[in-house]
Amino acid sequence: MNPRRTLRLLAFALFLGAIPLANWLILHVGTVCLPQGPCLIPVAPGILAPSGVALVGVALVLRDMVQRCFGLAAGIAAIALGTLATLALAPASLALASAAGFAISEAADCAVYTPLQRRGLMRAVIASGLVGLALDSVVFLGLAFGSLALLPGQILGKLWAMAIALPLIRLTRRLAPLPA
Repeated sequence: MNPRRTLRLLAFALFLGAIPLANWLILHVGTVCLPQGPCLIPVAPGILAPSGVALVGVALVLRDMVQRCFGLAAGIAAIALGTLATLALAPASLALASAAGFAISEAADCAVYTPLQRRGLMRAVIASGLVGLALDSVVFLGLAFGSLALLPGQILGKLWAMAIALPLIRLTRRLAPLPA
C-alpha cells in the first residue's frame, strides 16, 4: 500500500476513534474520579479537566487533516461518522453530551477552517481549533454535568493537546500540499 494513502487512512481512523476513546477515559482513567461524574486529570497546577480532554483537542487537528487530505466532503462525512460512532459507543450517561459537543464543535471547526486553509494552513488549523474547543467545552460540560465549573481545565487541556498535535500539520503538508 502507498505510504501516503496509509497515513491518510490512519488520520481518518484516528479521528473516528478519538472521541469514543475520550469518553471511555472520562469514566475510567484519571488522578481522581468523582462519584457519578468524570475522572479528572491535572492540566496545570490546581486546574483539573475531564481526562478525555487531550483526545478532543487532537481530534480537532485530525479533522482538519482529514479535510486537507481527502477534501471537504470527506471532512463532513467524518463528522457524521464520528457523531454516529459517539452515539453508538459512548456510555449512556455521556452519549448525547458527547455527540452534541462533537457535532457542533467539529462543524464549527470545518466552517472556520475551510475558508482559511488557502490563506495559511497553520492559521486555519489554529483558528478553527480555538473555535471548536470552546464550543465543545461549553456544550459537553453543560449537557454532561450541568455545570461549567471545569471549563477552564477543559479549554486549557484542549489547548495543550492542540499544541502537541500541531506537528501533524507538517506531515499534512507533505501528504496534501494543496487542499483537496
